Amino acid sequence: MDTIILIQENIKLKEENTKLKIEIEKLTNKINKYTNTESHRKYYEQNKDKIKTQGSNYLKKIKETNPEKLKEYSKRAYQKAKLKKQQILN
Repeated sequence: MDTIILIQENIKLKEENTKLKIEIEKLTNKINKYTNTESHRKYYEQNKDKIKTQGSNYLKKIKETNPEKLKEYSKRAYQKAKLKKQQILN
């Protein structure tokens, strides 16, 4: 009796698992449409100077208003660079 119930539950879980896998594939395909497309790359290549100046202006503004935030940014960047270097060496 218990084995029958367990088998039925197992079948239900397998069906649910396959449905969720299909849904995940659909959602990842939708996300890929909006991220890193060719048009995004072209835009950033054409407006490289404009984007760099906007970034530097933003950092100057933060430096004046909230220097603690700037320290946090630089610390995080250092940690990421250190982690990448370790991964390359390994």
